[in-house]
Amino acid sequence: MPARRLTARWLLPVDGAPIEHAALLVGNEGRIVAAGPERTVPSPAGVHTESFGDAIVVPGLVNTHTHLELTGLAEGPPDADFAGWIRRLRRRKAERTPEQFAAAAREGLAACWAAGVTTVADTGDSGAVIRALAGAGGCGIAYQEVFGPHPSQCRESLGGLERQLDALGAFAGGRVLIGVSPHAPYTVSGGLYAATASWARDEGLPLAVHVAESAAETELLEQGTGPFAEAWRVRGIPMPSPLGGTPVAWLERHGVLGERTLCIHLVRATRADIGLLGRAGAAMAHCPLSNRAHGHGAAPLGALLAAGLRVGVGTDSVVSVGELDLLSDARAAADLAGLDAEAALALCTLGGARALGLESEIGSLVPGKWADCAVIRPPAGTAELSPAARVLASGPRDVVATYVGGKVVHRLERPL
Repeated sequence: MPARRLTARWLLPVDGAPIEHAALLVGNEGRIVAAGPERTVPSPAGVHTESFGDAIVVPGLVNTHTHLELTGLAEGPPDADFAGWIRRLRRRKAERTPEQFAAAAREGLAACWAAGVTTVADTGDSGAVIRALAGAGGCGIAYQEVFGPHPSQCRESLGGLERQLDALGAFAGGRVLIGVSPHAPYTVSGGLYAATASWARDEGLPLAVHVAESAAETELLEQGTGPFAEAWRVRGIPMPSPLGGTPVAWLERHGVLGERTLCIHLVRATRADIGLLGRAGAAMAHCPLSNRAHGHGAAPLGALLAAGLRVGVGTDSVVSVGELDLLSDARAAADLAGLDAEAALALCTLGGARALGLESEIGSLVPGKWADCAVIRPPAGTAELSPAARVLASGPRDVVATYVGGKVVHRLERPL
């Protein structure tokens, strides 16, 4: 890949002060060589300079929770019956062919790049996303899902997961990582949770899990009641044992929580749960717009941040939110926790990188890290705001260009 030099009115390193009239020098290997005021950044002979005028260069956004294989399945806002919505979604997924999953994953990845996202943490069971990432030279973690709510399914489900990772391992490497995801407490037995977590630790794999998302999930684990419990009874699945704990406590009891565990949603996390998460060193993928769309409520983001948890922002799937606009989720997170624009932008850049354990490689624009960045032209009427606030007021239509490892993966073909 040829070296390149980018210039713009502003550059936001995220872990440092905004730089006005700035430049970013990218080396042949796709890493940042220099970043700073334009007059101080070298302009080597033969290196092309791309000038973006009054635009703002930011680190590539990190989307800590996607389901890119579901691209194209949106049918409008979700209804209030979350358990029923899950069942209907699974039936629609079952109708898709491998070729359709592959096309959906490629389309979803392109939509992420068009929104300034350069790293995704994706969960799915088709294997299409890791193939799309590898084929397009992308960056992210593909968490392979495993299901099995009946205790008798444990050995079969874990064996299937191991075979899937054997087959998909060929697509992992470099900037594409593979992980596992025991889906959620309403689709995975305690035994399968414990077995999957143990196997992931032995294999050195990151783990992601949907947890504490809905009232129905909490009712299942605390009381053995509610729509998920009724669905289990219809299928002859025994209730979780023992009952009485929160979903987060359920994970802790089965050895799931750890430094490489990404907990998705955490809407119903209690004070005691936050303590468990903090002691385990687990991270969080915060999806405020998805939580709102499903009527689940708002996660205690302020308390989670105050406890020192590593938190990133995620969009969830287009089936839940319609559009993969991570900056919109960042605005919602800012409103929820009373964050300023700089802190909200950090959540979807360096914060997301930390949540995924990738902060040494991405998340801020400093020499040595990968040259993952987005060039944003903020909308009209924002000129009086700070650079970070202008970025936060933006959306996918304002992303002029996106680079992954210095390579252009999206460019808006209109004059600046």
